[in-house]
Amino acid sequence: MYFYDQLATLLKKRVLDPLMNRLFKWGIAVAVVMLLCILSYIVTDIKTALWFHTVNIGWSNDLFNIITDFGESQWYLVTGVVLFVVFRKTNQSRAQSGLFLSSSVALSGVSADIFKYIAGRARPTLYFSEQLYGFNFFHYEYEWTSFPSGHSATAFSVAIVLTTLYPRWRLLFLFGGALIAFSRIFLTQHYISDVIAGSFLGIASSMLLYNFYFKTKLDVSE
Repeated sequence: MYFYDQLATLLKKRVLDPLMNRLFKWGIAVAVVMLLCILSYIVTDIKTALWFHTVNIGWSNDLFNIITDFGESQWYLVTGVVLFVVFRKTNQSRAQSGLFLSSSVALSGVSADIFKYIAGRARPTLYFSEQLYGFNFFHYEYEWTSFPSGHSATAFSVAIVLTTLYPRWRLLFLFGGALIAFSRIFLTQHYISDVIAGSFLGIASSMLLYNFYFKTKLDVSE
């Protein structure tokens, strides 16, 4: 009996307590994000979209169109796969870094697409043209796939990956991710709540993959 009591105590201390603590923190984070999205949906989404619709012209529009292209997932998926293939036999750390990058972007992208289809939220363009605002569930047409922002998910999944691998440059990576996410609001491709949800999805994807798989496989001492 003493052995089983000690084993139960050890499991509780090493496994159950850390797991419950982690689940509690994630639960709080999800609740906060949901609250921010709801408040934004009710109070600020339409107002900010209408305002940016009047100012995103000329050189600023051209600049943010360039910035928003960095939120396209294919650049990072291809880069990650190439790194993994090239270095899988010669440099495992670098190969795993590439796999971490491509996996994080893939997970955040697939998750965003699933939520987009289920939510069926009208993009700002539909509000500008037809005064349509809100959700019409289970739509895959581009105009009805506003929530969450896929570019924001990609931007922040990449930012967290790079922050994990190169922590000394974390402010630069996080700023880059935030700038890409903001470009979606500036160009009125998404509402603020879409970007909040997408950004959190990207952060969560990378952090979960790191903690549950890549933490033991990566050298993050750089």
